[in-house]
Amino acid sequence: MTIPPAVKIVEVGPRDGLQNEASPVSVQTKIGLIDRLTAAGLPVIESGSFVSPKWVPQMAASAEVLAGIGQKPGVVYPVLTPNMQGLEAALAAGALEVAVFGAASESFSQKNINCSIDESLDRFAPVITRARDQGVKVRGYVSCVLGCPYEGDITPAAVAGVARKLAAMGCYEISLGDTVGVGTPLKAQAMIDAVTAHLPVTMLAAHFHDTYGQALANILAVLERGVAVVDSSVAGLGGCPYAKGAAGNVASEDVVYMLHGMGIHTGVDLGKLIEAGTFICDRLGRPNGSKVARALN
Repeated sequence: MTIPPAVKIVEVGPRDGLQNEASPVSVQTKIGLIDRLTAAGLPVIESGSFVSPKWVPQMAASAEVLAGIGQKPGVVYPVLTPNMQGLEAALAAGALEVAVFGAASESFSQKNINCSIDESLDRFAPVITRARDQGVKVRGYVSCVLGCPYEGDITPAAVAGVARKLAAMGCYEISLGDTVGVGTPLKAQAMIDAVTAHLPVTMLAAHFHDTYGQALANILAVLERGVAVVDSSVAGLGGCPYAKGAAGNVASEDVVYMLHGMGIHTGVDLGKLIEAGTFICDRLGRPNGSKVARALN
């Protein structure tokens, strides 16, 4: 398989990146970030999560955020909807794409959403059906595809099983997440090989955390398998509250720099992307997690 000539970047910073911030992030700051990411040319910007504010307080105002951003034609602004209540709220807010989250690890599923993998899929089925009936596309996430904080190694067959079920239920794209960032390149390729035995590679996205500094290497490894969609987070924001020690997502700036250096088209303006990262880091009062942003600023 040759490396794709173009890659779609799915920017997860405004949702996955901000959901674990200890201090409240204002609606205006979130809108300012998303508008800057839109200006940078990101084709997909995950913009919120319709979950209980009790569990994820940072996402409580997702409807206000969706209402306030300057939505650009051709850009997608998906939101996370783990249950029917969340989906109905997202539909009322005008969401045109939603996402559901599964896991390849039984232990992680129990700790994360308090049910087994099969139970979680049963919960998602009516959500996916209802969304599609409303003309809303659904993306499926699979967590812990290369390792679990509670179980250790996860078999590629387990990942393939969950991915296959999500696709059969109607998810148009499956994002494969190394939630704790423990994966290495050959393991990443083996996992992709197991999934593509059942699903076309065009349905797959890579979502690698950089806990052990392996994210870019893993992205390159799966590009070699034909994966052409990569999730990343501006300034390397985010992690996972249920995964002890999990560092942030791979920084969008670092991914874009690597891809452009390889002659791969993304449609993203790296300079404007760095500006968006600087904006949110200034608001959060923290250093930028992107090596490229630090080198070029």
